[in-house]
Amino acid sequence: MEGGNGPDLQLQQLPLTTAAVSVLPHEDPYSYKENLIGALLAIFGHLVISIALNLQKYSHIRLAGSRDPRAYFRTKTWWCGLFFLLLGELGVFSSYAFAPLSLIVPLSAVSVIASAIIGIIFIKEKWKPKDFLRRYVLSFVGCGLAVVGTYLLITFGPNSHEMMTGDNITKHLVSWPFLLYMLVEIILFCLLLYFYKRKNANYIVVILLLVALLGSMTVVTVKAIAGMIVVSIQGSLQLGYPIFYIMLVCMVATAVFQARFLTQASQLYDSSQIASIGYILSTATAITAGATFYLDFTGEDVLHICMFALGCLIAFLGVFLITRNKKKSIPFEPYISMDAMPGKRKVQYFAILPLKHPLSE
Repeated sequence: MEGGNGPDLQLQQLPLTTAAVSVLPHEDPYSYKENLIGALLAIFGHLVISIALNLQKYSHIRLAGSRDPRAYFRTKTWWCGLFFLLLGELGVFSSYAFAPLSLIVPLSAVSVIASAIIGIIFIKEKWKPKDFLRRYVLSFVGCGLAVVGTYLLITFGPNSHEMMTGDNITKHLVSWPFLLYMLVEIILFCLLLYFYKRKNANYIVVILLLVALLGSMTVVTVKAIAGMIVVSIQGSLQLGYPIFYIMLVCMVATAVFQARFLTQASQLYDSSQIASIGYILSTATAITAGATFYLDFTGEDVLHICMFALGCLIAFLGVFLITRNKKKSIPFEPYISMDAMPGKRKVQYFAILPLKHPLSE
């Protein structure tokens, strides 16, 4: 009896073993290869973007005194920067098709590291070694911490993968975790927008949190579009699904509104504050969106999740130290013509910083 039941038991247990393997894609060695490809594409893209922006900035600085405001169009440096910018954006866009969203988004710290290193290498002022180290010690420490955080992110990042087909994306879009997340995000966004527009709450955290909430939707749609394009290139056409064009419209709309809020923030606050606070808020919201929409951390053990969170915190601290060391731009008071004021003498003053304004005496 026992000998006759043995083969039946083995045949009944075989499908269970196969099913167990299919629901644990993070144990597949090929998924680690995809993670590495996505991470390398993201790092390459952010490095190239940083170089491109500095090339274009260099071109603008050289032509600062030119009478023609568009003289930079005739320089090879600016066009070279534009080419590298498009190449870097293409690399970052492609990385979303290979690696989980929660792994790619924090790697934008590479751009901050590269900008800090380029700024130190091409600095024009001459400093004594002691003054140089004292001035840039925070940048060195911040770059080191950001590199360590990036290493932890790549090593312990989520490793869940699935085919970005139209059916899978539609299922994620109507899943209850993402619908709940969207409800909370919409309520929070409307409250922040009310205080920002009606109550004039022009705090940097409010503006950048609006940017971060929009950005979380942008990266979700970017991953969906990039994944569907890659699947289409591999032979299974996905461009006929309506969800592809819905995601495309959402990506463009959220990106445009992000740019508007960032422009308003840049007019009120220093760029270093925007870089550090924006990176922290955008990364946190994007990881939350990836965890609820794409279920990035499904099947991951507690150790990997804790080490990934530690890598994020170290990267946050590194970016904060790098941006904190940058010089804050001193606001310059524009030329003031007193003859425009009724009852005043036709006297013209120039605000010479950092002296007191003549009207305050």
